[in-house]
Amino acid sequence: MQASPHYPSNVSEPCSEEISSGADIISTVEFNHTGELLATGDKGGRVVIFQREPESKNEPHNQGEYNVYSTFQSHEPEFDYLKSLEIEEKINKIKWLPQQNAAHSLLSTNDKTIKLWKITERDKRPEGYNLKDEEGKLKDLSTVTSLQVPKLKPMDLMVEVTPRRIFANGHTYHVNSISVNSDCETYMSADDLRINLWHLAITDRSFNIVDIKPANMEDLTEVITASEFHPHHCNLFVYSSSKGSLRLCDMRASALCDKHSKLFEEPEDPSNRSFFSEIISSVSDVKFSHSGRYMLTRDYLTVKVWDLNMETKPIETYQVHDYLRSKLCSLYENDCIFDKFECAWNGSDSVIMTGAYNNFFRMFDRNTKRDVTLEASRESSKPRAILKPRRVCVGGKRRKDDISVDSLDFTKKILHTAWHPTENIIAIAATNNLYIFQDKVNSEMH
Repeated sequence: MQASPHYPSNVSEPCSEEISSGADIISTVEFNHTGELLATGDKGGRVVIFQREPESKNEPHNQGEYNVYSTFQSHEPEFDYLKSLEIEEKINKIKWLPQQNAAHSLLSTNDKTIKLWKITERDKRPEGYNLKDEEGKLKDLSTVTSLQVPKLKPMDLMVEVTPRRIFANGHTYHVNSISVNSDCETYMSADDLRINLWHLAITDRSFNIVDIKPANMEDLTEVITASEFHPHHCNLFVYSSSKGSLRLCDMRASALCDKHSKLFEEPEDPSNRSFFSEIISSVSDVKFSHSGRYMLTRDYLTVKVWDLNMETKPIETYQVHDYLRSKLCSLYENDCIFDKFECAWNGSDSVIMTGAYNNFFRMFDRNTKRDVTLEASRESSKPRAILKPRRVCVGGKRRKDDISVDSLDFTKKILHTAWHPTENIIAIAATNNLYIFQDKVNSEMH
């Protein structure tokens, strides 16, 4: 059965690597603004950039395939001697900067340090220096009897990645998100209790714009879980909390945005109250829609769409894996209940995507209200294979391809996903494998 044309249903070559250690586990996935480049970060502090293959009339099926463009070590393990704490090299987030010239730039962060990287191409090299020989050593000036004009000679394409800025010492707690402002000059970084505003050209200072740390840490009731700038208004940003609320802040109102402009919160249904209510209501990700009108949030069991003009409740709520509601006790015992799933919009804000367990990921069409469960696995990752919708059943009769809720593999979880900014191409990180799926049906219709 073929998935709906609205969903990416065909597979291009899966970009997957064999696991050698936990360092290979992918911890973030991000397309650049054109979708031509795709970056992944892993637990070992490494960033891998994939580049989309140019379209070829001879091989139209290659359209949408991504191949490795560059790999570099972004972060190394460090040690905080003041606190006697190890600082992991794991890449928490990657954000691309809008392209200003031939070079590409991205920000990457671990728990403490944010770095700005520049990615450039070189396919020519200068030859015929007057004062240096071919190996680059200085010549004896007495041997230089004539002057020549250096020439640029073609060479094999080389991708160079250089660190341009290191933004350190800005956070006491673990950085959970970074977001580049639409002014293309500033960005913000958020940890559990504070949000800082940085200028991309200044590394030695940042401005604290949110601080929810209480005078007495025993009074702490919530932490910041994610934050993002509005896509069009450089003065607006949102941050989510472990209590399930969203706060929209306006930097024009005051320098310190502790007083939010709007609070988005859904009142809890008393009949659903349980020991796990607070844990599962924690928002693990928040994303503005491309239009800037809506916000998408993910908590443990649902994804919700909020209208910026309505604070009282979400306008849409989608159940991701409601069949797990009866299993919360065992998910608490194995710590899975604390997993932080991300969510993504498609280019037209009409379909939303988020991950689940058993290498499943879910898609919800906002217009038709249809949803589908698909699986990212090696079995279904043959090039140009068609993904079959999957179904999880809870007791009762089972259809042939259904999977029982009791046989789900909770070690296989899709936490990190990304959607191409304009096309139906998605990237799915399944532990240490990156899958890239494309909807060929839809691309042929356009």
